[in-house]
Amino acid sequence: MEPAQGFTDLVVWQRAHQFVLSTYAATRLYPKEERYCLTSQFRRAAISIAANIAESFRKRSVREKIRFLEIAEASLEECRYFLILSNDLGYALNEYQTPQLEETSKILRSYVYQLRRSMS
Repeated sequence: MEPAQGFTDLVVWQRAHQFVLSTYAATRLYPKEERYCLTSQFRRAAISIAANIAESFRKRSVREKIRFLEIAEASLEECRYFLILSNDLGYALNEYQTPQLEETSKILRSYVYQLRRSMS
């Protein structure tokens, strides 16, 4: 397997980007009064996952890469809560969002684990 030439080659970024797209699709159906609250926060957190993975790609030190990936993990947890909240509020959810988030989480954890192992 060839090394990634850019962040778009990373499977973890691809999955995170798909989650962003599904989040935008789902939040379009949220009530208008949520536009500047839950809709905005959910979208920003989803974007943060993919953006921090992208930013980590060009960091030179493994320690710095991990720092950005940990921020992505924190944003992922924020999205996990927003999925729970959206469901509890009765807002329309994209049926693929939870599985997408879980898959992204699993790949991201594995990526961070491999980077940490490379430091030892």
